[in-house]
Amino acid sequence: MDWVAAGIADQDVLHRAATSAHPLLRRAAARSPHLPPDLLRLLAEDADVLVRTHLAVYHPDTPEEVLMSVCARLGGTFSAWMATGHHRFPREGLAARFADHPDGIYRLLAVRDPAAGPDLIERLSHDPDVWTRQAAARDPRLPLPRLPAALALPELASSAGANPALPPGVMAVVMDEAGVPA
Repeated sequence: MDWVAAGIADQDVLHRAATSAHPLLRRAAARSPHLPPDLLRLLAEDADVLVRTHLAVYHPDTPEEVLMSVCARLGGTFSAWMATGHHRFPREGLAARFADHPDGIYRLLAVRDPAAGPDLIERLSHDPDVWTRQAAARDPRLPLPRLPAALALPELASSAGANPALPPGVMAVVMDEAGVPA
C-alpha cells in the first residue's frame, strides 16, 4: 500500500494500518521498523502468518516466540538466516528445548545453541533431516573423527568442508582427491 509505505514512520498511518481489518494494510504496517510497542504486540498476535513474517524480517524488536514460529514455518535457508542474523533470535537454551523435537527444523535450532556440546552436535550430524545434518557438519564443535565421514557424504561434503575445525592436512587431502591444484 503506497500510503502506508510513504508513512512508514508516521504513527497515525501505522496505527490505522495495524488496526485495519484488511490484512494487506496490517502486512504493510508490519514492515515498519518504527512500530510502537502496543502495535508490535498487536501484530505479533495477528492471525495472518504474513503479518508475523513481516514483523520477523523487518522489526528489530520482534518477540522471540514470533521469530521462532516464523523460523520453524519457513525452514531452510530462511531459518538459518533468522537464527544467525536477527539480534533478538534466542540462542541460549535451544539445545535443551529442541534437540529431540519431532520437527527437524527445530532440531536444527539446537545446533545454534552455544551450550550445545560435541556429543549433541555429533548426534545431530546423523539426524534424519538434511538441514540439521548440514548445520551440525558445519559446526566447529563437531568431533574431529566425524569430519572425514561427513566429507564422504554428498549431502554433507560442502558443509563439512566449510567447518572451521577441519584440519588443514585433511583439507589438503580432500582438495588433492578432487583435483584442485595446490
